[in-house]
Amino acid sequence: MDAIQHFQSNKERYLEELLDLLRIPSVSADSKFKGDVRKAAEFIKAKFEEAGADTVELVETPGHPIVYAEKIIDPKLPTVLVYGHYDVQPADPYELWDSPPFEPVIKNERIYARGACDDKGQMYMHVKAFESLVKSGSLPCNAKFMIEGEEEVGSSHLETFVKENKKKLAADVILISDTSIISNDTPSITVGLRGLSYLEVEVTGPNRDLHSGVYGGAVANPINVLCDMIASLQDKEGHITIPGFYDKVEDLSTEQRSEMAKAPFDLEAYKKDLKINDVKGEKGYSTIERTGIRPTLDVNGIWGGYIGEGAKTVLPSKANAKISMRLVPHQDSDEITEIFTKHFESIAPKSVKVKVTPHHGGEPAVISTTSPAYQAASRAFEEAWGKKPIPTREGGSIPIVALFQKELALDPILMGFGLDSDAIHSPNESYGLFNFYKGIETISHFYRFFSELEK
Repeated sequence: MDAIQHFQSNKERYLEELLDLLRIPSVSADSKFKGDVRKAAEFIKAKFEEAGADTVELVETPGHPIVYAEKIIDPKLPTVLVYGHYDVQPADPYELWDSPPFEPVIKNERIYARGACDDKGQMYMHVKAFESLVKSGSLPCNAKFMIEGEEEVGSSHLETFVKENKKKLAADVILISDTSIISNDTPSITVGLRGLSYLEVEVTGPNRDLHSGVYGGAVANPINVLCDMIASLQDKEGHITIPGFYDKVEDLSTEQRSEMAKAPFDLEAYKKDLKINDVKGEKGYSTIERTGIRPTLDVNGIWGGYIGEGAKTVLPSKANAKISMRLVPHQDSDEITEIFTKHFESIAPKSVKVKVTPHHGGEPAVISTTSPAYQAASRAFEEAWGKKPIPTREGGSIPIVALFQKELALDPILMGFGLDSDAIHSPNESYGLFNFYKGIETISHFYRFFSELEK
């Protein structure tokens, strides 16, 4: 029995195990779920032990633990290092879910639950592909796994672990499934990710909330000021107005942009899926380009004043917002955070005080399409899907990709299987059964092709 046959014989069990994992609310951003985050780590550890790993451990960090596992069948053979994460985004607002976020349901051949796609479903494909290879006696190379519990809060302790364990993590390729494909009919491999600068701003006016009748019109309203300041950060053509923001942005050639345009994209279907009448973005660029090769600035949350039921005519003392900037190759997250901070402070009127608090960031990354690892991934997709995958650039950020490139001197292979319609980070996140099963199959093929190419 080969790995694919073993997988086919055990696919129902694999699915039930994933559903059990999804029932654990491993929200890393909220301290009340700390025990559940550890429970998820222990679950993954147990599954690696059952799958046949020789070494499995929970590596403690000042935050949540890292699950490390390995099976070395011959030091002379190539080694695959797999990265994933078991923590998930907060499920709020709960009332917008059609079913409880941590009580997974299967509907229309899709799993609905927080973390179904990002990243429990995709990470668990690797655990089960590994099990199928080991149990069938067909693992062709060495395998290592590093599954963390802090990706959704910036992977703040992973860098220390990587720097202190370079020998332990030595490998020939890093495999990551935390991205998407174009569609189930058109597989793709992500070869570019944007970086991230994520921060919080606070605008303070009077020393207390004021009566809007007694003081309105005479004292600055922090919410009004904050909205004006945010609105000034972009012009009417979608261009970010922060001085120096575009200084290091790479402009792709006409030929490169033409290659990107070959990827199938239906603008009308895109708008219909999102229930919007039109798209919006930087002038002169297509939707694919706006989300793949151009930097952005977006408000992720904004609050202040009274938002409870009924009326309270208050002029608030403070207003806050969380802002993210997606970055492209050559932009540095620390540098962008610094120029944003200086600019935001400079545009504040004297009637308010401004505080900018950086949270986390990450660097953009571009992956080679000529390496043996990429060729192995391409052949694996072709074997499983019957067609060659298209290389694409994705708008999201995986900060640790640049870390791996720098510290381990290896280009990760971003072999994701999600869809843009999976609603990751949103209510009613889901993941297709087709994608879960096809992912296990494709990953199994990757090991074989990579081992052949690396001999």
